Amino acid sequence: MNRTLLSAALALATLLGCEEPPTPRPAPVPRAVAPTPVVAVAPVLPDARHFTQAKDAAPVETLAIAHDQAGVDHLARAQQLKADGELGGALTEARKALFDAPTDEEVLTLIAQLARTGHQPRLSAEALGRLAALEPDDVAWLVAQARELVKARDFQAAARVGRAAVEADRTNPEAWHVLGRAHFGADDLPSAIIAFEKTVELSPTHGYALNNLGFAYLRANENQAALQVLTRAAEALPNVAYVHNNLGVALERTGHLDEARAEYGQATMLSPKYVKARVNSDRVAKVMLNPETEEEQTPEVPAGVHPTVMP
Repeated sequence: MNRTLLSAALALATLLGCEEPPTPRPAPVPRAVAPTPVVAVAPVLPDARHFTQAKDAAPVETLAIAHDQAGVDHLARAQQLKADGELGGALTEARKALFDAPTDEEVLTLIAQLARTGHQPRLSAEALGRLAALEPDDVAWLVAQARELVKARDFQAAARVGRAAVEADRTNPEAWHVLGRAHFGADDLPSAIIAFEKTVELSPTHGYALNNLGFAYLRANENQAALQVLTRAAEALPNVAYVHNNLGVALERTGHLDEARAEYGQATMLSPKYVKARVNSDRVAKVMLNPETEEEQTPEVPAGVHPTVMP
């Protein structure tokens, strides 16, 4: 393997291996809504080639920065600036390097890394899309691109790329997982549930997929199903506060108040500033003391679904 491909492979491992779940922003979820019907049909999966550039396509104009500085090693400059902690300058130099070498995988990988670190998910997604086109047999680039598009809240584009990843490798749980996150973000709950269910089928101990499937079941008011998968999620992710809060919601909705309060307590112990879990715990305690005067309040669960941490 030459130096460029080795560097790209190592950088891809960094892109996929360090993504931590964001701090969830709690939001109310009604308890007494009508269930959302879930139609058990597989999503349509178009040809992956429809969603990536051709290998010999022209560079994306918004990615490379044109310049007339002949003879300057902009990649070396970018790497030095990155080492010095000057990430903004490093990204600029890397984009100039791309102008000189539009298909250099090392440069594209560096741009994707720097844009991701600098909270520019659209720019990162563009670079990852170019890498996916250059390495069509490596579905990991598509998965990473779809994740960045989810971060950018471009859920329709994320779903297209996610479907391309699934089409390229139907046995890849991360491809199904990011497709589920994209569908969920686009308010396509039935398709999100199908994708999360497939993720869990392929990877039964995938804690984040179990949590996200349970969350989707809660949104669909499928509370018993949510309880089953969220119990497994809490076993897989015992130190993640929002998973325990979600499990508490499922327990409360299914009438297990003692266990619900314990899960809310576990969530607040793991994350003392987790206000919604504390609110849930206090509410359940009041209901348990005086069941005949149950307050007109509903459990609070985190808004949105959460990314996985890749091994």
